[in-house]
Amino acid sequence: MLREALEAPDAVQRLLAGSESAIDALAWALRDASIRTVATVARGSSDHAANFAGYLLMARLGVVTTSLPPSIVTLHHAPINTEHLAALSFSQSGRSPDLIDAMTTLRARGALTAAFVNDMDSPLASAVQSAIDLRAGTEHSVAATKSFIAQLVAGVYLLAAWSRDDDLHKAIAQLPAALREAAQSDWSFAVNALHDADRLLVVGRGAGLFIAHEMALKFKEVCGVQAEAFSGAEVKHGPMALMEAGYPVLVIAPRGPTQAGLIEVADELHRRGARIVLAAPRDVRQAQLPIVGTGHEYLDGIAAIQAFYPMVEALARARGLDPDAPRHLSKVTRTQ
Repeated sequence: MLREALEAPDAVQRLLAGSESAIDALAWALRDASIRTVATVARGSSDHAANFAGYLLMARLGVVTTSLPPSIVTLHHAPINTEHLAALSFSQSGRSPDLIDAMTTLRARGALTAAFVNDMDSPLASAVQSAIDLRAGTEHSVAATKSFIAQLVAGVYLLAAWSRDDDLHKAIAQLPAALREAAQSDWSFAVNALHDADRLLVVGRGAGLFIAHEMALKFKEVCGVQAEAFSGAEVKHGPMALMEAGYPVLVIAPRGPTQAGLIEVADELHRRGARIVLAAPRDVRQAQLPIVGTGHEYLDGIAAIQAFYPMVEALARARGLDPDAPRHLSKVTRTQ
């Protein structure tokens, strides 16, 4: 897991060098088809990456985007209106039957279909009109790392190409260097603070909420911690009742319009006795975990997850667990 997490900057470099033209062509097709709605189709970590991209598509372009459960298509056979609809699937393996069936059906009904995959020989890549090669290389770790980061970058690159945002394009080109710096960030404070945790809240907001969801999943997968992700806007709607002395809370507060509110939430939870671990840029006084700055605020969450992966791998080992052999899990999940 650690080795593959540290390979992520090189994987992103390969993605940008080798798949730019395919993503540009997809963006052109989306504009040409006057796409008004996007449905993302994914599972697990890939679903977090899909939702990250979907949030930014809505925020930047105003294109309504929803995460479509494959079962809506494969089990309920819902009569989804596919006029001006794009279906975007995200998958590391490209071999989950429900993803393949859902995308095959949506394509047959007239949707514009595309998939971001790490295996261009997979059935999912063959099921869609446009397959984007993540170029992350073979990923042996059960807990996805470099392929997840490649999915995040591919989604933001699609936004940059669709919106013709030159500033975002330039920032993405500089991202591998920022990720290399992030991979060496010192997040050891979290290993010490969370060493004995058996439950944990991970708090984010905006696109960063889906980074928080990925972090919570990894805490469960490799550390055996019952971790749940919540929006900073939702913490007071129930989770606040859990707060007691020493309750561990990881707050992810990168740059952007959600940062101030997240820091306020961290301060309030601290006043209620929670053990706060705050990840934020170095200019935030309360931050214990540094988030490396990138060329654009949309990319800062990617730097945060790059720093997180080595930390959570070290936390698993500190807890006496093997992050490369999580219990009851396999690399490919074949849901129907």
